[in-house]
Amino acid sequence: MASYLATIAGLVYCIETMQTKVIKLDPYRADIAKIKEAAALVDGGGLVACPTESVYGIACRAQNDSLIKLNNLKGRDSDKYYTLHIGQKNEAKKYVPTIGLKAEKLITNAWPGPLTIVFELDDHDMDKQQISLKREAFESLYKDNSIGIRCPNNPIASILLRLTHNPVIAPSANVTGEPPATDAEGVLAQFSGQIDLVMDAGPCKYKKSSTVVKIGKKGLEILREGVYSQPELEAMSEIKFLFVCTGNTCRSPMAEGIFRKYLAEKLQCEVDQLDKMGYKVSSAGILDLENSPASTEAIEACAAKGIDIKAHRNRALSQKLIEESDFIFGMSQMHCERIIALSPEAASKCALLTKDKDIPDPIGQGQQVFNDCAELIEKAVKKRIGELVI
Repeated sequence: MASYLATIAGLVYCIETMQTKVIKLDPYRADIAKIKEAAALVDGGGLVACPTESVYGIACRAQNDSLIKLNNLKGRDSDKYYTLHIGQKNEAKKYVPTIGLKAEKLITNAWPGPLTIVFELDDHDMDKQQISLKREAFESLYKDNSIGIRCPNNPIASILLRLTHNPVIAPSANVTGEPPATDAEGVLAQFSGQIDLVMDAGPCKYKKSSTVVKIGKKGLEILREGVYSQPELEAMSEIKFLFVCTGNTCRSPMAEGIFRKYLAEKLQCEVDQLDKMGYKVSSAGILDLENSPASTEAIEACAAKGIDIKAHRNRALSQKLIEESDFIFGMSQMHCERIIALSPEAASKCALLTKDKDIPDPIGQGQQVFNDCAELIEKAVKKRIGELVI
């Protein structure tokens, strides 16, 4: 018994006198050997303070024993979930099998960067994740069919996360209720002797927390204000669809109006709410014509489907308009060729609306030809809408 008590006393003494190692790092000339040392500590269950562009975080593997230590350190309730940190933005698909259009656009524009995205998963994707991840990691990272993910824009943090062999969470380095540390001295002031290692790469760029945003079918919801503002995030996540024909008075205005109708149905909103939800739908023509209304026959063909395009005014296709769009649909192969000639980079986002054939130009013909054209466009639009992951 005396020997047992002596052992326990020794362990307590070791814990109380734990030394926090500090390693100096140059963010522009990363010392891989030192970062490997930090990664090994994290994989072994240790707690390591590392810099990000916003504030310092405490890197910790997503396993119960390590999370208990982290919760005790931060004074945080165990029922609160932490954000997963990833070293490269393409790793998000490992944890979120189905990523919607707006989330994908936000990842492209804002990552790596000071933004935490909370993704919503359906039951099917949750089942897939439960199978693909270790139980402790799954239970630690997912809550109410959602997961928060951050991809920091700091070379030290990025390399550390890529060198670890476990999912890593890295909440801000502070006791709950206290300001987060923005340099190594701030970390040591709160946690000296309580964490294994501090990676000192100087002060953080922004010195404020990342913005936390939840993104779903209903748009963006700011959960925590930070570096990025709501208007900035809305601009970065906006999805733009463009339909192109020759004069922008017949086919593409009908396609624009019909697409708006079915996109609104998919989003379960009113057509006039699309812009507010971050979805822009427009059209243009390859001829240098401006400000003419849609043809009477095109207006009538759409009206028969409950779609109002009377306010439409045509405009000419431009390189700027092409580059700003995320999805571009030509009514014929000739239109697609013109789009790519103006902007070769658009080849990956430009396609025939009907995929395998042109939509004939109804200009100058009777109402029935326009009605048939609208039917063909509607059929193609429904198929395209069905392919979108919202």
